[in-house]
Amino acid sequence: MFTGTEHGAASLCAPFAGYPMNTSRWRLILNGKSAGDTAVREAVEAFRRRGIALDVRVTWEGGDAERYVAEAIDNGVDTLIAGGGDGTLSAVAETLAHRSEPADALPSLALLPLGTANDFAAASGVPDEPGEALDLIATQPARPIDLLRIDADGRTWWCANVASGGFGTQVTVETNEGLKNILGGLAYVLTGLSKLRRAEPIAARVRGPGFEWEGAFIALGIGNGRLAGGGQALCPDALIDDGQLDVTIIPELTGEFAATLGQLVTGGKQAALERVATRARLTRMEIHAEQPLTLNLDGEPVDARHFRIECVPGRVRMHLPADCPLLVVR
Repeated sequence: MFTGTEHGAASLCAPFAGYPMNTSRWRLILNGKSAGDTAVREAVEAFRRRGIALDVRVTWEGGDAERYVAEAIDNGVDTLIAGGGDGTLSAVAETLAHRSEPADALPSLALLPLGTANDFAAASGVPDEPGEALDLIATQPARPIDLLRIDADGRTWWCANVASGGFGTQVTVETNEGLKNILGGLAYVLTGLSKLRRAEPIAARVRGPGFEWEGAFIALGIGNGRLAGGGQALCPDALIDDGQLDVTIIPELTGEFAATLGQLVTGGKQAALERVATRARLTRMEIHAEQPLTLNLDGEPVDARHFRIECVPGRVRMHLPADCPLLVVR
């Protein structure tokens, strides 16, 4: 099993066939849940044999990602690989974003998808197979991507994928970890069905440049990425390098539209969503809620009555597929 202090010295074996000699230093920040993954271990060892200096650090508790990123920067690491789900990706991206250095002075970012839903990977086309995900770093240059900056109650958070509130957030936060381990993304569907009749609308006011909405909503999505909550396309047209937030508001549903909520959980999601959703594309926005509102920032719940959210263009550089559908320019 990987340990939190493992250092892998680069082998002097031949580089990848057809690749130039690679002298870059990579560091994999691996979610502790995946430390025993055989496929990950084999992929890491294969890349070391081919001349890549790839070290591994395993997260165990809160603050580990921040500490490992700081260590990697001090060590002159070129690329940081988030090994886990959307939460692990956001934790590494957030730590990079909190730094004072510009994006081109920081290590590039890559993703090794190992989570339950892997919403960002699914939308961006990052391969699930560990060897292919690592190969992407060697073959595709890092591109500048945006991040969401969220300010509330005097604190700042950063989000790489989607900030969500309302019914979907309740489902994501309350889905049992054991159930996710057994059923994967289906666990979110089952949890959603169990909570369907108890979905409480949230009264709020949403404002942005040239946009204002006020009322009660059952779901809110603020996208850098497109998918959240195990594959729900809350922000189906979002791009991660356009300098804008994609906002989706699903209002309180009554009468014939109440059945739409069931469709959002059980099937026909996109057609149902388009019937009722209010959408906007903004550079920044504010949310004022009458009661404390929970925003789920890629797995991290944040409670507040007032949020200020902005899109920060090009805050980090990330290795993505050449045909990634989330990019303006491919």
